[in-house]
Amino acid sequence: MTAAHGSGIELRHLRAFAAVARHRSFTRAAEHLLIAQPALSRTVAQLETALDVRLLDRSTRHVDLTDAGARFLPHAERTLAAFDQALAAAQGESVLRLGFSWLLPDPWAQHAIARFERDTGARITLVRSDDPLDDLDRLGVDVALLRGTQPVPPPVCTVHLYDEKRTAVCSRGGEPAIADHLSWKDAHQWTLVVNTASGTTGPWSWPAGDGPRHIVETANFDEWLESVAAGRGIGIVPDTAQRRIHHPALRFVPLDDAPPIPVRLAYHPNTHSAMLRRFLDAALTAAAGS
Repeated sequence: MTAAHGSGIELRHLRAFAAVARHRSFTRAAEHLLIAQPALSRTVAQLETALDVRLLDRSTRHVDLTDAGARFLPHAERTLAAFDQALAAAQGESVLRLGFSWLLPDPWAQHAIARFERDTGARITLVRSDDPLDDLDRLGVDVALLRGTQPVPPPVCTVHLYDEKRTAVCSRGGEPAIADHLSWKDAHQWTLVVNTASGTTGPWSWPAGDGPRHIVETANFDEWLESVAAGRGIGIVPDTAQRRIHHPALRFVPLDDAPPIPVRLAYHPNTHSAMLRRFLDAALTAAAGS
């Protein structure tokens, strides 16, 4: 890898900074990059020296981005993604990266991926993250699977695949008041456990004043799962979860009158390549048969 002219900045500097920024930890970033932590710290320091700006705030227990670091991060990640794509193209690899937050819907995912790979000879790489839309913006994925009605920023486009039913889940040792059926209109009586990073149901799912009176916030799927299992409240998930989540402390409860969850694919129109079009075709065909 050749250093940028006059700056001494190399791709390894960008990879080091991006890893620390995303993990918010030098330790976890070093483990991810498979290098020693002192070497990682030196590499990031070299980047800051070359730019003559501080990118990371190391003054607290957690590593945070400075304002300059927050501005620099998306550009660094786009540069890394473009470089990786260029290498794949030069080596004749045909790979489409599909981003998702949790539990790819079945059997849609299996049918869509199998059809695309069979018809094109290309390969799907699955990329899990708490925010696939952010990964799409950073060019970390080529297409992102979204659940829910959250708006997407222009110029991102979406394709609706189908709708998933909602179901409730609660602790087997939870409140006896949780019956064999729940009704969406009774949400004001609930304590709802919400995954704020990638959840599909939260206070935003009801008109103001109609939602649950008490909310327990969690930061990711695992925290959400264990909070529901511990009896902190109930969760609302796509019915895919009932087939896929096997936890001895959980039971699923039918949820009456709940609005469905739209399942969509998001992509950038300026990267609407022939390979992406083929995947969208395979995805829609699989959705029609799901």
